[in-house]
Amino acid sequence: MLLQHVVNAISLGGIYALLALGLAIVFSIVGLINFAHGELMTIAGYSTLGALLFGVPFPAAVLIAIATTAVAAMAMERIAFRPMRGASVTSLLLTSFAVSALLKVIFQNGLSARPQPLAMPQWMTGSYQVGNVAIGVGPTISIVISVVALISLELFLRRTVTGTAMRAAAEDFPVVRLMGIAAGRVIATAFALSGVLAGIAALLWVAQRASVDPLMGAVPVVKAFIATVVGGLGSLPGAVVGGLLLGAIEIGLDAVLPPSVVPYRDAFVLSGVILILLFRPQGVIPAATVRRG
Repeated sequence: MLLQHVVNAISLGGIYALLALGLAIVFSIVGLINFAHGELMTIAGYSTLGALLFGVPFPAAVLIAIATTAVAAMAMERIAFRPMRGASVTSLLLTSFAVSALLKVIFQNGLSARPQPLAMPQWMTGSYQVGNVAIGVGPTISIVISVVALISLELFLRRTVTGTAMRAAAEDFPVVRLMGIAAGRVIATAFALSGVLAGIAALLWVAQRASVDPLMGAVPVVKAFIATVVGGLGSLPGAVVGGLLLGAIEIGLDAVLPPSVVPYRDAFVLSGVILILLFRPQGVIPAATVRRG
């Protein structure tokens, strides 16, 4: 049972880490907490469903969904957030809420307000034995994909010119502009990366639910925001640590709480978050600097 709980905790924490990292990348550069990030998950879910309905093989459908989400994130930045560049944090936050609400209405009225089943391939729904313990294939795949995605992002940020520019922008955006680096390109890349991470997280989330609906990203994005705060707002390593920590707390509470108390799990989670922030108000791994573009 302990091994199963550990696998489930890392699997769920990996999804939260991917989402939190997408939020942290954008926040570290432009000072925006994008609450429409959850709708990017929804776009990925419906893109996968649409591709499968047209007979596209599952691997190709996954790539289409991730690409669609990245393009949607860049379009969101270009249409909604670029005109607000230089605005106050409050204005940016209200804009993100407006985009989120608008997309929810479009999904509910243009697609369907009801959950739509999305069948995963048979090989993703089975289990395998580790000693006397049956471990789900789905959670294991979730862990592997999360780890690969996080390592790939780290290599991109460390080994490429664009990644270096993004890390520099997260430290001091005005200086990056003075060095002649195109601000629009850096910000668009940050949104594209956040879209890719949201798309991957959405597919892992859908694999657990086997359905998509217009509100599927609402709860995960709130959990991801909590993870970014716990890890350290604007800190990329902190976002990963916060996501894994939040997943571990949730699965741990599911394991130890009596069945009658489990519905109140989120209250215990938030209480734990408050305790962490009382001792570490800047988060577990605070960002060195947080500057808006």
